[in-house]
Amino acid sequence: MATEPTITDAFSALTMSSREIADLTGKRHDHVVRDIEKMLSEIGEGLPNFGDTYRNEQNGQEYRCFNLPKNLTIVLVAGYRADIRLKIVDRWMALEAAASAPIASHDFYVPQTKAEALRLAADLTEQVEEQRQRLDVAEPKAEALDKMSALNAEPKGVRDVGRHLEIGQSKVADLVVQWGWACRESGKLKPTHYGREKGYTVLTSRVFTNKTTHEEHVVLDFKMTRKGINRMAVRLAKEARTKPRLEPGMAAKINNAP
Repeated sequence: MATEPTITDAFSALTMSSREIADLTGKRHDHVVRDIEKMLSEIGEGLPNFGDTYRNEQNGQEYRCFNLPKNLTIVLVAGYRADIRLKIVDRWMALEAAASAPIASHDFYVPQTKAEALRLAADLTEQVEEQRQRLDVAEPKAEALDKMSALNAEPKGVRDVGRHLEIGQSKVADLVVQWGWACRESGKLKPTHYGREKGYTVLTSRVFTNKTTHEEHVVLDFKMTRKGINRMAVRLAKEARTKPRLEPGMAAKINNAP
């Protein structure tokens, strides 16, 4: 007995073509294809799994293209500008909202009464709101990825972290103490048990040679791991998105308030 298609089936079948990605981002299609090939190579996915071809109507020749699921599309555009990422996410929200609509005999359900139409509209509104909430989670991570892309896997000192996250080393030092990742002993940062357990902070050793005595000393330096820096970047991005926005002129009114 044949079974009715489910929303899960519809979601799993959704893909976005490299040609549509090129249209949405304003990039040349061959450049998008190049980015996809590089991404698939880096994450260990085979090109044939997502490869396809299309025929150019002008010259009749066939060219390569790709059809990507949502997760790989998001990974692909993670390094693009925020306005470009937003276009991709909005397009996926529209695709998923359409796929979430009630399905009957492989066709989208058409409301037959006013009550059914209102119910469907309410359902779609809820689905769009859910997608917006998911975007609130995904966008900070994408913004954090932009800042993390230039870092390697080696632990970094607070000065390097402050420079990469564009907040300064003093702010980094204050945050790791505030969040319980580190404490201050004799004016120096030391990882807390929580920071070490979570893998956010470490002490690294280096050999220091005294220029006068030429004796070698082992010095322990406070560092943040790639995991810790990534976590800090995500938290900062989330906080930036949740800060209330002032209407034009409100800042001046607040400053001039008695």
